[in-house]
Amino acid sequence: MRRLIPWRFRSGVSDDSNHQKQKHPKGSKETMEKNQQTNNNAADNVEFSSENVADSSSHGPNIVLNHDFSRGLHSWHPNHCNAFVVDSAGSYAVVMNRQQCWQGLEQDITERISPGFTYSVSACVGVSGPLQGSAEVIATLKLESRGSATGYVKIGRSSVSNGKWESLDGKFSLSTMPDRVVFYLEGPPAGVDLHIKSVMISCSEGQSENQNLVNSSSRNATNIIVNHDFSGGLHSWHPSNCNGFVVSANSGHPKVKAGNYAVVTNRKESWQGLEQDITRRISPGSTYLVSACVGVCGPLQGSADVLATLKLEYRGSATNYLQVGRCTVSKGRWGNLDGKFSLSTKPDRVVFYLEGPSVGVDLIIKSVLICSSSPSECQSGRTGNFNDGEENIILNPKFEDALNNWSGRGCKIVLHDSMGDGKIVPQSGKVFAAATERTQSWSGIQQDITGRVQRKLAYEATTVVRIFGNNVTTADVRATLWVQSPNQREQYIGIANVQATDTDWTQLQGKFLLNGSPSKVVVYLEGPPAGTDILVNSFVVKHAEKVPPSPPPVIELPAFGVNIIENSNLSNGTNGWFPLGNCTLSVRTGSPHILPPMAIESLGPHEPLSGCYILVTKRTETWMGPAQTIGDKLKLFLTYQVSAWVRIGAGATGPQNVNIALGVDNQWVNGGQVEASDTRWHEIGGSFRIEKQPSKVIVYIQGPAAGVDLMVAGLHIFPVDRPARFRHLKRQTDKIRKCDIVLKFSGSDSSSMLGSFVKVIQSQNSFPIGTCISRTNIDNEDFVDFFVKNFNWAVFGNELKWYWTEPQKGNFNYKDADDMVDLCKNHNIEMRGHCIFWEVIDTVQQWIRTLSQSDLSTAVQNRLTDLLTRYKGKFRHHDVNNEMLHGSFYQDKLGKDIRANMFKTANLLDPSATLFVNDYHIEDGCDTRSSPEKYIDQILDLQEQGAPVAGIGIQGHIDSPVGPIVCSALDKLGILGLPIWFTELDVSSTNEYVRADDLEVMLREAFANPAVEGVMLWGFWELFMSRENSHLVNAEGDINEAGKRYLALKEEWLSEAHGHIDEQGEFRFRGFPGAYSVEIVTASKKPVKTFVVDKGESPVEVSIAL
Repeated sequence: MRRLIPWRFRSGVSDDSNHQKQKHPKGSKETMEKNQQTNNNAADNVEFSSENVADSSSHGPNIVLNHDFSRGLHSWHPNHCNAFVVDSAGSYAVVMNRQQCWQGLEQDITERISPGFTYSVSACVGVSGPLQGSAEVIATLKLESRGSATGYVKIGRSSVSNGKWESLDGKFSLSTMPDRVVFYLEGPPAGVDLHIKSVMISCSEGQSENQNLVNSSSRNATNIIVNHDFSGGLHSWHPSNCNGFVVSANSGHPKVKAGNYAVVTNRKESWQGLEQDITRRISPGSTYLVSACVGVCGPLQGSADVLATLKLEYRGSATNYLQVGRCTVSKGRWGNLDGKFSLSTKPDRVVFYLEGPSVGVDLIIKSVLICSSSPSECQSGRTGNFNDGEENIILNPKFEDALNNWSGRGCKIVLHDSMGDGKIVPQSGKVFAAATERTQSWSGIQQDITGRVQRKLAYEATTVVRIFGNNVTTADVRATLWVQSPNQREQYIGIANVQATDTDWTQLQGKFLLNGSPSKVVVYLEGPPAGTDILVNSFVVKHAEKVPPSPPPVIELPAFGVNIIENSNLSNGTNGWFPLGNCTLSVRTGSPHILPPMAIESLGPHEPLSGCYILVTKRTETWMGPAQTIGDKLKLFLTYQVSAWVRIGAGATGPQNVNIALGVDNQWVNGGQVEASDTRWHEIGGSFRIEKQPSKVIVYIQGPAAGVDLMVAGLHIFPVDRPARFRHLKRQTDKIRKCDIVLKFSGSDSSSMLGSFVKVIQSQNSFPIGTCISRTNIDNEDFVDFFVKNFNWAVFGNELKWYWTEPQKGNFNYKDADDMVDLCKNHNIEMRGHCIFWEVIDTVQQWIRTLSQSDLSTAVQNRLTDLLTRYKGKFRHHDVNNEMLHGSFYQDKLGKDIRANMFKTANLLDPSATLFVNDYHIEDGCDTRSSPEKYIDQILDLQEQGAPVAGIGIQGHIDSPVGPIVCSALDKLGILGLPIWFTELDVSSTNEYVRADDLEVMLREAFANPAVEGVMLWGFWELFMSRENSHLVNAEGDINEAGKRYLALKEEWLSEAHGHIDEQGEFRFRGFPGAYSVEIVTASKKPVKTFVVDKGESPVEVSIAL
């Protein structure tokens, strides 16, 4: 099965000429950092007070987003020039390529200010470049009102010398509110670079600073912090093993002009601070945004980090600590601390606190706000500091500022208001961009978004596109992310693709997430053939909204096991049936009287079939056959099993496919397939589920070639009773997976143990359950934490495949696989090798496809030697030649013997590895190319040629699984006596509860079948799966219902027992193989011992030495 690759190795030329890393003007960086250190030292001698804060920054919280450029240029926009951020002991922005003195850096502050209030402005600025003497830096407001000329107000200025930081201060107040207010810094002559270290704007008059913060930053949101501005002293706040007091305007303190702030002093540890219990004011599943105005004072050189932390307490478990925000503050200056958090479950107690500065340094807190960002508690739309993640990180997204911030990737970009003799006009706005003169499919329009995306956050990209030229009417347009890590490793992350046309605009939409901390990130559009233009009308990239989980489906009267087919036994002729197409239906007798076996397994004892069947003649097309309308009988989200007997007439030339299909609003849905090769009756079985309300559904039987008669008997379509099946599987699991265990106690104290109470708890089941991982995943510590806690095996999604390890001849990449091997070894996780070769031609590198037979044979041998020598003994399994039932590239090129020879050579190079075949659709009845019978034939054929095939891989990419159908396939394959593994299991449903049910079906069927010896999931983390709606953990780390079901099953498959030691000094119980602990309770002590039960003949005896 072809997989979507979450991020891929790109061997083509990458044109980044317009995005080279910016270099700082020589000498200016060092000079300015030296002067900044001087300023910091001087600040150490300034008393921390509201008076000083007013002088240096502001009275209230800062309304400027990303005020210190710690997030790159996020929320800032160069005004007809270029800008970048230097990250060195504190970030600062450099504005360059300035052609006019008014060009600089700007930010829209419209939604964060109000008329009638006075705002204080403070900025730390500098200049560099061809400058004699000093230059003026000016702070300006651009005021735009509909129907009026744009106004400009100078609100502050500072004279700055080359290479020195200076403070720029000012004030402003607006009597009326314009439609748009933009703050920007400008002034130095053309050619001189403008440097900006920080910008602060806060309300200083007209309302309290905290009211301003609430009104401008969290409109319509409720602050869950009690006494957030310390107007009630320390009410609801508690110093954590230290002291605290509040300085207020009413205290008579000569330097406090307005407001209050808390001082946390006598701090003996860095974690000591001020805390508040918020347990009753938060809910699991909601996202909360945090903002605090903080500072420090005391014996401090330079700056200090202030941290916002949650203390999470659970009964019976260790206390957890979750950092939710951080900021760096200098002595004598206020800093803004922002963060966010979401809890998947509700702890018994949740305490919020501020901590962080070194021992002896006082922590100062002016205000704290925590509000929910969920739609029910905060209105949608932009909400200042609290919701800056909702703003578009794409600069100039509608090309209103011409092509500023955009560039061509291996092509040119131009701006149009129309094309094609006026037939192509923008869908919105006045202009659109075109990527033209494209010479490669990867050429397109791009934007560098470095510094504006955060790791471990999910983003949604939406762009409106179309194509033009080169006589191409439709083409695939893709949005791609190019990511470079600090060690120069490159990733290409596919965001989304869409079939674009030359006749209309089309929306392309998808999501992405960065696991690591990149040094550079570029988003671009690509895909159409060279010579075809990509047109772009708009481009938006925003933090993806969290979609609330769908509720569990309510299915009234599911009528499990009741056939929805009318006149199934044909007792009333063909009533209820109609011919699809110009074929003829008639009723005959002579078909089987018993239900097909897979239906019997689901339905149990059942009345015999009538022995009547439908004969279909005069078929002139493959799709012609008997049909019936069933739309009004189906229920959404209910899984249906399909079962029938089918047969073909004489005269067919070769095997014929027979398919039970559904037409769901003219969409084909596969209900099961079988290959009929003779005049015998064949069982056909399958399943389906409808998740969106259709207007019409028909079921029909089709497939054989035109002119071949078709016979159908006993068609049953019925909803399956999964709960009943689960009860059966639980009994089967206890029977085949558990063993009798005898603990034999010995030692000097064993005689006194008679009758002692023992408690046995299993900590780990040894049954292999693993998952697919990728190299990019292991940069995300949240992913790694879930992985190592909940899986004991791993398989690599792409990193061991030949197209990854040798994309071009002689150009090897084993670094990714090496990193993943090291991670697994460090956590004692076993590994499957996937895969040495892949028979499907679409997965074979171009350089291999063009080799001669002799060169290909040499390349195959080299591949085996390189891979298996490098990783000898490290992988327990290897998939030798993937999907041989669905592809034949190597066999076609090198002859039939090549497959067996691959196995033989692999076994010689690494005798310790179990060698597997691996293929898909083995277990679901929907693909005649990969039926269990054909898989068995292939395995036996390989073994007859001497291939040491020692394991059977069933991928398990399945929809709407039905237990008896899966079980039937497993039982058929089980006759070979080889271990069976589900190697790539995933299930998909838009409804998390239905997805959880599907997953439970597959895991229970596997665990209850004695032939199955392991299960590998094909991933678990959203945006890193090959199929949509198949994840267990959402992109930002929340465990969904499918994930919770998986964890619940793992918990169910751990054994517990308790009782008393008998007269023989033994304790007997029944449990799963794996790791255990046993506690022996006596009058004087409670010793705990650990032991391991290996899989083996029952009973298993374990000696416990006391």
